[in-house]
Amino acid sequence: MDNLTKIVRTEISRQYKSVRQFALTVGIPLSTINSALHNGIGGSSFDTVVQICKVLGIKALSDDSAFYLTDDTQELLTQYAQLDSYGRHTVATVLKVEAERCRDAADTFSGQAAAYGGSFTSVNMPTKNAADAADALRVLKARDSLENKE
Repeated sequence: MDNLTKIVRTEISRQYKSVRQFALTVGIPLSTINSALHNGIGGSSFDTVVQICKVLGIKALSDDSAFYLTDDTQELLTQYAQLDSYGRHTVATVLKVEAERCRDAADTFSGQAAAYGGSFTSVNMPTKNAADAADALRVLKARDSLENKE
């Protein structure tokens, strides 16, 4: 699946309750949207791609499909560009620390899943973000310590 299709799929699930609701909002037949998501956005007509991206707030930065921005990331980049060198250093430091925290939480959570005889995937992982993963990990650890006491 190409990068743009992944971004479109993610933004539809983030911004809308369903693909059907998105299709109604954008005014494109559901079958066209489903086909685009299944076969890749690149196979759709130019007008359809532009319309989908416009409604979702996705902006192409290059013509080789390497990088796309959502409205949220565009706003973050605009704010970052307004910072002085001290502010940029601060943001870079916090971003690095937070990325490591999220990566560690995800790794630990995956290890706990393996300890319980399986693994969590995006389909069956009961969380939506790193904070939820950390909370779920605490629950698993608490359950594990209760089982060890018995």
